[in-house]
Amino acid sequence: MVQEKTVLIVDDHPLFREGLKAIIGRSDRFRAVGEAENVRQGLQMVKKLKPDLVLVDISLPDKNGIELTREIRTLFTDIRVMIVSMHSKIDYITEAFHAGATGYVVKESASERLLHGLEAVSKGEYFLDSSVSYQVVHNMMKFPVKEARITDNDYGSLTPREQEVMRLLAEGSASKEIAEKLFISPKTVENHRSNIMKKLDLHSTLELVRYATKIGLIDLELWK
Repeated sequence: MVQEKTVLIVDDHPLFREGLKAIIGRSDRFRAVGEAENVRQGLQMVKKLKPDLVLVDISLPDKNGIELTREIRTLFTDIRVMIVSMHSKIDYITEAFHAGATGYVVKESASERLLHGLEAVSKGEYFLDSSVSYQVVHNMMKFPVKEARITDNDYGSLTPREQEVMRLLAEGSASKEIAEKLFISPKTVENHRSNIMKKLDLHSTLELVRYATKIGLIDLELWK
């Protein structure tokens, strides 16, 4: 009998964590042994449980999930990390792999691809929403990571959640869509939108899109 691989989930959305646990529960190869909602809790749980794999979201309330990935891989080189995130830009993916992750799944495809990713990562292979050869990721990582690409001070004043909402707004998502994706209410989305516009001194969605494009948060190709 093949020994189960243990999995820790780090994501600040309770419903999404439940969804991940349900997916993991379909397999007899993996078992969810714990969950955390932020980087601090995640690191504590990693030290306590020493799981085989950790699923990490990028946008967490206290710190960036990529920072958690880097800390995990520094402390426990045998623990594998797979990112499960809303972010799909190459900058995030590259930085995640540089931090030590060996898998990256976009949340929207987690239901279909998560178990495939866990299988690959548990074997020491790279995984990027569909199997990616070692050579592909190896070549990608030859280029220096743009860790400080978004350096705008005003953008840095936004909370991780506001940054996530801003990206989705800039990409053209409606409040209801954002609420469903982030497991929050439309009213909460509107509150975040109001705070974002105030902090960045923006007065329309068009200004928000222009600003997001200027700092490299979204690709202009999305709007062509």
